[in-house]
Amino acid sequence: MSVRSPRRHAWKIGLALLIGVIPAVATATTADAAAPLRQLAEAKGIYFGTAVAANRLGESQYVQVLDREFNSVTPENEMKWDATEPSRNSFNFGSADQIVNHAQANGQIIRGHTLVWHSQLPSWVSNGNWTASELTQVMENHISNVAGRYRGKLYAWDVVNEAFNEDGTRRQTVFQRVLGDGYIATAFRAARAADPTAKLYYNDYNIEGINAKSNAVYNMVRQFKQQGVPIDGVGFQGHFILGQVPNDLQQNLQRFADLGVEVALTEVDIRIPLPVTSAKLAQQRADYEKVVRACLAVSKCVGVTVWGVTDKYSWVPDVFPGEGAALLFDDNYNPKPAYDGVVTALGGDSSPSPTPTLTPSPIPDSPPSPPPSSGCTATYRLVNEWPGGFQAEVTVSNNGTSPINRWTVSWSFPSGQTITQLWNGEHTQSGANVTVRNVYYNGNVAPGASTSFGFLGSFSGSNGAPSSVSCTAS
Repeated sequence: MSVRSPRRHAWKIGLALLIGVIPAVATATTADAAAPLRQLAEAKGIYFGTAVAANRLGESQYVQVLDREFNSVTPENEMKWDATEPSRNSFNFGSADQIVNHAQANGQIIRGHTLVWHSQLPSWVSNGNWTASELTQVMENHISNVAGRYRGKLYAWDVVNEAFNEDGTRRQTVFQRVLGDGYIATAFRAARAADPTAKLYYNDYNIEGINAKSNAVYNMVRQFKQQGVPIDGVGFQGHFILGQVPNDLQQNLQRFADLGVEVALTEVDIRIPLPVTSAKLAQQRADYEKVVRACLAVSKCVGVTVWGVTDKYSWVPDVFPGEGAALLFDDNYNPKPAYDGVVTALGGDSSPSPTPTLTPSPIPDSPPSPPPSSGCTATYRLVNEWPGGFQAEVTVSNNGTSPINRWTVSWSFPSGQTITQLWNGEHTQSGANVTVRNVYYNGNVAPGASTSFGFLGSFSGSNGAPSSVSCTAS
């Protein structure tokens, strides 16, 4: 999702290890032999993120690994209802602001988590004797204040979290009991009003494979798309048990993507029954690799987030006694074999390479094959329109045979429209002429894949679409 940064050659790393410049990792992994995960992920056109706790940002090792390896952050608890509105209409954003400010200073995108959820809900909401109109007002006010606080700063919001039971029925939360099935659509519309630029997600666990629960979510998303409810993505949490990543994960991601929404793995950890053994670590490595490869195989899968930086602070041992070691870094911040599995999936070098033997290049017997072609197309789509204003989206597709590292899109507005806000790109406008270039996280587009950017605009009179939109790639 950014301009490709060249990896260091493995043989140079080996030489540095020999002379003592770079210390060997105690767990015998090879994290230093590859570019950081964030860079490898960007080169594949996705982000690689982690959940972040504000109270750990004062720990130097935590911050060092966080900023080196991850280009997306999700607040673990700091944006949930009990943290942001502990009493009615009394809001607290101190810890959430701390995470947002840190992420912005370190080039990390932010996934907001979560606006409406039955858990970590203050008692004044869950135990209130509400009428439907009162609870609707409470929910909309909460969304307006929390999502509005970070308007234009976040990549995405988990608008509603965990609204379904395992059998596909609706979870009987206070929102479901009082407001019925319609509360989810109401929440999404309120989130769109609060932040028109953020991607709006439904997020849940145990929907990674095709089952009764994921079928229910699938049917809801399909209905939302038909009804014009502003849903942009589905988050598959990915709290897996060792050796139990669903074999139909990729197929399931793809069927949701075919509905026209983004998909993402949003809370991945793979917990190990204790004690940890080398065989279990090897299985965990294979499981992590399987998850990342499933995302990469689906063009609308935009990223993977692991639920924590280090095993030291993982939620797993407290919730699942006798299980743990679920993340990529151990208690001492050493990368585990699972880290190497992610590196392998992302196309990095997860094993040290020997110093190469230099030999003259042979003279080819025939002329070399022509280099692969690169090229892109751009498609303009009007998303929404209101008096004097509109929202549009442009999809950039790689129609060549080699990866795109960066792209530029240009067009001329026919009716004097003006862009007022644009996301997922950097734009300039001179009169009617508009040029948009990729930002750091979406410049790389694989052959056959696509990315998109969107914007808000103003107009007077008519709001005609550009007659042509050009795209150039390199």
